Amino acid sequence: MEENRSGNSSPEMTDVFLALAQKRVYIETYGCSYNFGDTANFLEVLKHYGSIPVSSPEDADAVVINTCTVVGPTERRMLRRLAALREKPLFVTGCMPLVQREAILSVCSPVIIPTERIREAYLSVRTVAPGGVGIVQIAQGCLGRCTYCITRRARGSLVSFPTEEIREKVRALVDAGAYEIQLTAQDTSAWGRDTGDSLPELLSTISDLKGNYRIRIGMMNPATVFPVLDDLVDAVASDRIFGFVHLPVQSGSDRILEQMGRGYTVQEFEEIVSAFRRRYPGISIATDFIVGFPGETDEDFSRSLALIGRIKPAKVNVTRYSPRPLTGPFAEKDFPDSVKKDRSRVLNAYAEEQYSAINRPLLGTTVSCVVTEKLRPGSVMARTATYQGVVIGQDLPTGTVAAVILKKDRKYFFMGDLVK
Repeated sequence: MEENRSGNSSPEMTDVFLALAQKRVYIETYGCSYNFGDTANFLEVLKHYGSIPVSSPEDADAVVINTCTVVGPTERRMLRRLAALREKPLFVTGCMPLVQREAILSVCSPVIIPTERIREAYLSVRTVAPGGVGIVQIAQGCLGRCTYCITRRARGSLVSFPTEEIREKVRALVDAGAYEIQLTAQDTSAWGRDTGDSLPELLSTISDLKGNYRIRIGMMNPATVFPVLDDLVDAVASDRIFGFVHLPVQSGSDRILEQMGRGYTVQEFEEIVSAFRRRYPGISIATDFIVGFPGETDEDFSRSLALIGRIKPAKVNVTRYSPRPLTGPFAEKDFPDSVKKDRSRVLNAYAEEQYSAINRPLLGTTVSCVVTEKLRPGSVMARTATYQGVVIGQDLPTGTVAAVILKKDRKYFFMGDLVK
């Protein structure tokens, strides 16, 4: 019998959800919002089969681990977790089985579930869970050629999902009470490049639905933003879309960007940021940096710091370079961990100086925001129009529009009090 990509035979994949039917199932999810979208879909399929989600592996008849392997420390954490749970009936999905199946089998003997099987099963169910935040997957894979990235090997080339499918998922989530709709993909701005469509067209199509909601656009590679930049800037004008863009730059050095295979220059990245800022001066810009990439000199690193100072992002995600199997730089000489840790600390500290400079003038002001999720009893997260997080110490229903005084700056969010 011919085996599929995961190594499991087709009948096993057909029967995997039947194997979980009527059982108590614990799911643990790691990684990006796309993975969490897979888990949300998985749970809906399980409910269709009469399975019961539980909150701990001890209470479960079966355990599902949705894996991530984007960096080495995450991979090691995955393997430790799988080894700890190997006595349970274990099911594994996510990126890791697609590129590191042997590593998984060295610590446990699970049933491997291809992510495509989750999507296939979900399309026959299409229910959604109630909640203030809903994840909508718009594509799988990417067009990138980043030399360091193992995810593109796991997820493959770009496959954009149909417009009507996405629109119906948004509609279902809004009807179920979601206010924040998170569009997610490995590269959201690449959506439609394989079908002759474009992200701005998609945003226009899903922004005209009735209901109380706002869309957060997921991570966009600057290389795929450029071809649609003008239309994308126009699309963000909709009051259905948060004034927030996530544009990972990864380095402030053109030399390092070229070695990374990112497909743009620092100047081109800054042109994108400027295009959004000219139209929307208050827009929130988030970005990512990798520190300690092979060959990154002190001068290269200083260029990354200088770039942060110029663009003044509202959020910076810093990753220490981690050699990944099957990637170009895997065999190259790596920096000692101490160098990467030092550069990470310096870059994070400088980024936090920018947050303080942005946030300081806002303290004591009153802003309008909408409650998007309950954090814990007596505490909710609300978002401003530019996606600034405001934690309010009260139980409020999601979708509540509130006037809030910003009382405390926590760098990554504010603490606020309702205006009496």
